[in-house]
Amino acid sequence: MALRQLPYFRPTLTPLLRRSAAPLSSNRKTLRISSPVSASLMTSAASRKVLVPIADGTEPMEAVYIIDVLRRAGADVTAASVENRLRVDACHGVKIVADALVAESTSTVFDLIALPGGMPGATSLRDSNELQLLVKKQAEEGRFYAAVCASPAVALGSWGLLKGLKATCYPSFMEQLASSGVSTVESRVHKEGNVITSRGPGTTMEFAVALVEQLCGKEKAEEVAGPLVMRPNPGEEYTIAEFNSMEWTFDTTPKILVPIANNTEEMEAVTIIDVLRRAKANKCRVTDRSPLSQSIQNYKQDISTRPAGELT
Repeated sequence: MALRQLPYFRPTLTPLLRRSAAPLSSNRKTLRISSPVSASLMTSAASRKVLVPIADGTEPMEAVYIIDVLRRAGADVTAASVENRLRVDACHGVKIVADALVAESTSTVFDLIALPGGMPGATSLRDSNELQLLVKKQAEEGRFYAAVCASPAVALGSWGLLKGLKATCYPSFMEQLASSGVSTVESRVHKEGNVITSRGPGTTMEFAVALVEQLCGKEKAEEVAGPLVMRPNPGEEYTIAEFNSMEWTFDTTPKILVPIANNTEEMEAVTIIDVLRRAKANKCRVTDRSPLSQSIQNYKQDISTRPAGELT
């Protein structure tokens, strides 16, 4: 997966995308990810190898957060598809291009294997024989493995890798997780031995930072977390103050534009797109090479040449 370089991390916008990607068309939502990493971050983490398997139906926010945050820490992250092709059709119309196939990664020793969730993505991860053998070997040899959302129950639990342990997962999968011999907990992120589990899209950034701490230590995790502007106490209730409030009403499905460009922050782009699509908004995503992007540029140029009194 490739991400472009930003001031404080190193990515390329193609959610889990390949390192060299063809230009994105305006009517295709393909994500490539490449996160920027500072030299200081690279020093202690460069040797850490991480596998993030993805599939059709993977939850894109979870996959992108895990990859981006670990790359910010300097880890060598491989996004690997369990399908027979690199591009997967993730949830909510997001396309993700992997770095490799899982079948091509079986001879590599990884320091961490982290499974995103999403359905039916978690089922596809579970049904991959190559991935199952990789993760079981990971557990047997005492290396880190992790999962979020449905995957702790659907994949790790089904493989018997959480039996006798405490773990958490997406709320609606807790009974299935318990049926695998697991003591379920409702923690946002739970660490036990060499396995870490978490609950869903809203807890994945904390989950990813916890993975950094396991791989690279607390100091590195704090260094990575700072620029993310995370909430200091994620589990606490919070309120949003609104000033000069107004009510937005629509007679039809809202149409929303999310413009992107080279070096766009992929976590932000994917979160906006994913959440709005969950709300059934009609949204299109464009690149700076698309006709829509050119229309925006024309509009900006037009208003910049009008007398100030004509601007609205």
